[in-house]
Amino acid sequence: MHDLQVEKLTREAFAPFGDVIETEEADNFEINNGTTIRFHDLAKVETLGENARTMISIFRGKAFHAPISVAMMERHPLGSQAFYPLQKRPFLVVVAPDENGEPGRPHVFLAARGQGVNYHVNTWHHPLISLEAESEFLVVDRGGDGNNLEEAFYKEPFTIHALAMLSGNAAGSAADNTD
Repeated sequence: MHDLQVEKLTREAFAPFGDVIETEEADNFEINNGTTIRFHDLAKVETLGENARTMISIFRGKAFHAPISVAMMERHPLGSQAFYPLQKRPFLVVVAPDENGEPGRPHVFLAARGQGVNYHVNTWHHPLISLEAESEFLVVDRGGDGNNLEEAFYKEPFTIHALAMLSGNAAGSAADNTD
């Protein structure tokens, strides 16, 4: 069976793949003479290899609508990659365990409004899946020398049919978006 179920994104469920970035239950303290609260150390940023550096970008992702085809996965062997939505919209996070250098069966998580993720080094994941509308994400990842991208394609794609977990949000049309 190639259908995938959507799970709620929690720190515990996502731990094998990376960090959940959110203020809920995060370590925090006041700074700047009490005018600001710092939510501290929300994700472990990793940059490995020759001339590695941390870089910040903004990605603009088109909205996907169910059913969504999961035909390929990617990973970054030289650095972590974090996504945090600039608009408070949910998005899907698709990750897979490594099975002898290839992605295994995907897991699908619904990132709620105000949640982001940081993929650990070498974590197989699907490219950005925005929901509801075109969305922008602050992305923290690795720049520098070396090839920090591997892609793998499934022999048969997996499908995400139901976005019912969006609780009151439009689940989308029947268009199949794979890019």
